[in-house]
Amino acid sequence: MTSVPVLHRLVLSATSLPAALDLYAGVLGLAVERTADGFAWLRTADGVELMVHERPAVASDAAVAVTFALPELDAAIGRWVAAGGTVVDAPAAQPWGERMAVVRDADGHIVCLVEQP
Repeated sequence: MTSVPVLHRLVLSATSLPAALDLYAGVLGLAVERTADGFAWLRTADGVELMVHERPAVASDAAVAVTFALPELDAAIGRWVAAGGTVVDAPAAQPWGERMAVVRDADGHIVCLVEQP
């Protein structure tokens, strides 16, 4: 029997764990399950784990970009910037039918935010 893998965990390197938590938990609302010794384990509403590891981070525009779907995209963008993130592409309708913004976290990682219908 063939099974399809499920997404179990995303690991994000962050130079400052508190700054990363401000964005991913404070702005996006991911649930913080626990923290310990330079790590934080967060969970999305659908159960995917985001593990934030405090260590040197090297951002790349050509690497993997994480996408989060959330309500009230414009309000989330305002909170994202207030918490130390930056906007690369402001919220806009995309040709594939989503309303999306592209942002950077405090370490420069690209994150896509998609408005839930």
